[in-house]
Amino acid sequence: MKQLKRTAAFLAALSLMAAGLSACTANTGNSTSSTSSAARTAGATETGSGTSQETALQSSQTASSDSQETTLTGTGSADTAATDDTADLTVTIGALKGPTAMGMVQIMSQAEAGPVDGTDYQFSLSASPDEITPLLAKGELDLAAVPANLAAVLYNNTEGQIQVLDINTLGVLYIVENGDSVQSLADLKGKTLYASGKGATPEYALNYLLEKNGLDPETDLTIEWKSEHAECVAALAQDPNGIALLPEPFVTTAKTQNPELRTALDLSDIWDQVQADDGGSSQLITGVLVGRKAFIEEQPEAVAAFMTRYKASVEFVNSDTAAAAELIDHFGIVSQAVAQAALPACKITFIDGEDMKTALSGYLQVLADQNPQAIGGQLPADDFYYLGQ
Repeated sequence: MKQLKRTAAFLAALSLMAAGLSACTANTGNSTSSTSSAARTAGATETGSGTSQETALQSSQTASSDSQETTLTGTGSADTAATDDTADLTVTIGALKGPTAMGMVQIMSQAEAGPVDGTDYQFSLSASPDEITPLLAKGELDLAAVPANLAAVLYNNTEGQIQVLDINTLGVLYIVENGDSVQSLADLKGKTLYASGKGATPEYALNYLLEKNGLDPETDLTIEWKSEHAECVAALAQDPNGIALLPEPFVTTAKTQNPELRTALDLSDIWDQVQADDGGSSQLITGVLVGRKAFIEEQPEAVAAFMTRYKASVEFVNSDTAAAAELIDHFGIVSQAVAQAALPACKITFIDGEDMKTALSGYLQVLADQNPQAIGGQLPADDFYYLGQ
């Protein structure tokens, strides 16, 4: 009975969050004061807001169905041997159409051929986080690759029924410009910066780094907030001296429209330097892999098998970008040309265990210091971090 009550609470919390997500607008001009708003804007770094990703990548994406969600079924062979616990098991995985899905394409390719040692991996690719949330609510997803702060929001809103298994994407935010006037963050003083993601992680990360480099985001520069990354790309095209904050693969898309556009700064490098100066150990993080706690506890061998394959897929994507780009195109994430150009800057990774906990907890602390609602109101407890069996 106690377990049924916990399950009911889990589903109710996620269902309420899904309703809140759908009601929110893409432009969060006001500071997010509810956990649903925090979750709605959680994907601003990777995907933008719903249609903004489609607009920005329209010329580079492959043809897809009318639905924003793509379901991929069927599985294939893998080197890892299955145990009795993973045989004849279906594992459902969700991911966003961006860097977090790119790292999975080798497993997705294997999944088209038939059962992977008896395990049926089924993937769903979505354009925004609020498409993934209701699938978790209905128990239709066992695992999901989501923005890092959304993982904390989900944990808090489900009373600990979500766990994070690994970091799959580090920071993908860059300062780009038409020119060469920006060599450091200090060079932004007195300038106008186009950006998208106000009230979400891009704003929090930018403000943190500006302040650590002696700049007041309110007075030392003008940040012109746009509702979509595509609007920043358009502003750059119209402004010969334009400077913008953009994530990959939008940086690569913008460069296809404007070959003179220059990547001036990598915010991940600046974050690492700030942390080194402060004696910290966090990293700028875009995405993580989460799972339903019930599934993780019931199927630990299946989780371990997937993680082994996932790590191998990430290594494949980073070592053979040409082959990976073909698969990324095949699954309709972005075009082959954009994928191959963007992959080196997409920071796709696999960090688990204590290293994951150290990096992610520090990152969430930075967000919480600026706006607790960005992570669901409070820092997750230790049981948020899955450290293996």
